[in-house]
Amino acid sequence: MATATAAFTTSELMVVAGARELHDGELAFVGLGIPQVAAALAQRTHAPGLVVLNEIGLADPRPIEFGVGNADPRHWYGASFMGSFSDVMGYLLARGLVDVGFLGALEVDAFGNANATEVRREDGSTRRFGGGGGSNDIASLARSTVVIVRHERRKLVERLEHLTNPGSLDGAGARTRAGLPGDGTRSVLTDKCVFGVDPSSGRLVVRSVHPGITADELRASTGFPIDLAPDLPTTAPPTREELELIREVIDPDRRYTRSF
Repeated sequence: MATATAAFTTSELMVVAGARELHDGELAFVGLGIPQVAAALAQRTHAPGLVVLNEIGLADPRPIEFGVGNADPRHWYGASFMGSFSDVMGYLLARGLVDVGFLGALEVDAFGNANATEVRREDGSTRRFGGGGGSNDIASLARSTVVIVRHERRKLVERLEHLTNPGSLDGAGARTRAGLPGDGTRSVLTDKCVFGVDPSSGRLVVRSVHPGITADELRASTGFPIDLAPDLPTTAPPTREELELIREVIDPDRRYTRSF
């Protein structure tokens, strides 16, 4: 039987929570960092048939060492297919074959919509980033999306500075009315909790709270109202076996899992 251990970092907990969102047999677009480590963990545990796509044109890479970007050849190792951006974004994603996208975000709102483009500085000026790349395509066309974001009021917001990636838009059924396929965001992972989505409203709901996080802390660090059930479960901690895989096999240099 798998055994749990109390000695883990928040980023390791997020990796494990992310791995649990990925299912055997799924075709998944996975971003760099914690999503990538989570996918590798899922493949080595409960989802050996999970197939990972990379925007650069890779299918099912099995790297023995993570690099620093999509163009780093270390990420390409063991891929079953090496094509182009158009192959994976067009032939697979646009045809509706991708089950889940696993993406990061600058901001997320109460409907699971995400901003990956620009944020407002405290002085009122705008700080622009490199853009969403293919993330809008993934969030628009994949059957569902998992989003990872730091849990702060300035990141979990009532109104996005820029809507890059659609979740439920402005409520249940809004994606269909907008002509978008799929269910949108199915979960949002933070360093304090795991959000799911209420199918009747399209709004985020807290599914579990990470160990040591209080209800007051969760409310204070969320920029939109949240309801917390009195019997809300605690996010299950990593097992000893999961930690060994993360630390000794998947990310031994702690490039992504030393801290969030």
